[in-house]
Amino acid sequence: MIQKYNFGKPFKTESTVVDVENSHGKIPFGKISSGKTFEWNYKLKDSDIVYGLGETMRGMNLRGGLFTSWCLDQPHQNECTPSLYGAHNFVIIFGKETFGIFFDYPGEITFDIGFTECDYFKVTAEKKSLNIYVITPDSDKLQLQQIVHSFRELTGANYIPPKWAFGFNQSRWGYKCKKDIDDVIKNYKKHNFPLDSICLDIDYMEDYKDFTVDQKKFPDFSKYNKSLLKNGIRLVPIIDAGVKKLDGYSVYEKGLPFFCKEKNGKPFIAGVWPGDSCFVDFLNPEGRNFFGSQYKTLTDQGIEGFWNDMNEPATFYSKQGLEKAFKALDEAKHKNLDINGFFEFTAIPDSVCNSKEDTDLFFHKVSKADAGDFAETKPDKDGNVLVRHRNVHNLFGCNMTRSAYENFLKTHPDKRILMYSRSSFIGSHRYGGIWTGDNHSYWSNILLSLHMMAGLNMTGFLYTGSDIGGFLGNPSRDLMLRWLSFAVFTPLCRNHSAKDKRFQEFYRFENVQDFKSMMDLRYSLIPYLYSEFVKASVKKEMYFRPLSFDYETDKRACNIEDQIMLGDALMVAPVYVQNASGRYVYLPENMVMIEWNGSKIVNEKLMTKGDHYINVPLNSVIFFIKENHIVPFAKPALNTKDIKTDKLKLVGIAPKGTSYELYEDDGFTTDISLSKNIRIIKK
Repeated sequence: MIQKYNFGKPFKTESTVVDVENSHGKIPFGKISSGKTFEWNYKLKDSDIVYGLGETMRGMNLRGGLFTSWCLDQPHQNECTPSLYGAHNFVIIFGKETFGIFFDYPGEITFDIGFTECDYFKVTAEKKSLNIYVITPDSDKLQLQQIVHSFRELTGANYIPPKWAFGFNQSRWGYKCKKDIDDVIKNYKKHNFPLDSICLDIDYMEDYKDFTVDQKKFPDFSKYNKSLLKNGIRLVPIIDAGVKKLDGYSVYEKGLPFFCKEKNGKPFIAGVWPGDSCFVDFLNPEGRNFFGSQYKTLTDQGIEGFWNDMNEPATFYSKQGLEKAFKALDEAKHKNLDINGFFEFTAIPDSVCNSKEDTDLFFHKVSKADAGDFAETKPDKDGNVLVRHRNVHNLFGCNMTRSAYENFLKTHPDKRILMYSRSSFIGSHRYGGIWTGDNHSYWSNILLSLHMMAGLNMTGFLYTGSDIGGFLGNPSRDLMLRWLSFAVFTPLCRNHSAKDKRFQEFYRFENVQDFKSMMDLRYSLIPYLYSEFVKASVKKEMYFRPLSFDYETDKRACNIEDQIMLGDALMVAPVYVQNASGRYVYLPENMVMIEWNGSKIVNEKLMTKGDHYINVPLNSVIFFIKENHIVPFAKPALNTKDIKTDKLKLVGIAPKGTSYELYEDDGFTTDISLSKNIRIIKK
């Protein structure tokens, strides 16, 4: 059951797709304060588990943490980091009282989950105008799955990418020209390694201008791209949120009416990669349509996928911020920099980057009805008002992704285009996937990726993954292998790194066959992974789940944080500690242990419910299949277009006649239908 509680006149975030009638009376769980700001308090029981919030830096159970929903360019990530790139204001309390609660609010909102006081969960926001949705299960069985299903009904079905997007994606900030791309393709081909796409980071652009290609680096880009397409290789260019301020640049000149403005009506200017830049008002439908229409420049040249970046929005500085910083630096010249003065001095340069003060400087144009209590001006002749960016900050990146999606529906109504983004908000899962941002080459980030997969799936984001090996850092060979042994199961499987870090394409490490073996597993499993993804999408279920979602009466399973369920039959339990030769695994029921090594299954063993120590060689991938279930395996291929499903091997220990419902289509159609495209295969 979904209940809606309305407070004030909320901003219309468009995060939900179902109209829920307002409930009257007190909210059924917790208490709302009557102060000047919004505050919700809930008394936690000792056994309560708190799930949700999508992208966070903690475990699956969020108790003891302090989190702030404020979309932020955040490369400095650690366990205490309160904000990342997305704002996913949905949590589930699992305990004596089991319920979900979604705070539909577009600005900064803080979740104090037993951090300040260990038994109290407190949610605070500056404005008191918001909608709250409370979701309770209808029965006692699989309550957590029921709550997520209801939340997905409320917020809409998630985006489904083309099938090729489940293939391997090689990326690096630093592929500068055609030769760099050709070298990557040549080396992967040399080692008989599967590959479906290569990302183009900002280097491909002409002076970092969106929707341009540097013709010196990529002469005849359209011809080059189409030649790669013939071999099943797709280029996936990056698109940034900042539009270079430059006379003669058509996107800037034509975009002037659609940029975010300061209160004086002049475009807000801040620095990003190209220097001084403007930012499209994505909350304005006309702004969304303008920017979204620009993608056609590249799709006309054969591009079939994109990744949106820097769309929190990230800013290096504003003109006002620079002026203030330079003044402070000048004043520091004449000071005796004692212990306090010195640290104040060193903080000045950093103060201009992604400054929260800058978010007060610019505005969005929306209709009076949509603005609610967030309007800062009287309506103009068209009925539009201005809202301060700071108060609706978390909606920016979401609507950038929406702008692309809505235009793909116009330009390619019968073909799925790949789109994934860095910034997101509840509801943007309808328009594209996300990747988890600027992670690090830390062993702990393998486990962090697993945690994020669970949290993001709860909030509707199924097409997601982390940068294998870490974007920032210099990964060792063993870290790459252990990370890959989990990433072969994530929908987005991408190796990405920063330009000043170690080159980490798999062929650069010794014994490249170990990496090829794991990627052969990925391509063997793509029929199953794609099938489970689409079925979860259509049925509004989860692709990845914590064990508690399947075994909620098993107290041992409910406290497992380093294993995860995948689809109908799989459980994944990666090794994430350096030099570990194996790990303990808890089986909540009898399962078949599968060991993959040397591009084939080398061990298939039925194991009983309980705790087991599993030896996991560095070059092996070990995972588990529920007893009496089967998983289809294809013969490894070098590209998704070459995967054959007519002779699938059915893996698992199950009686004769056990069946599996395989979803398959042409990989591009927008007519997603389980009834049309399910094929029953039997053991």
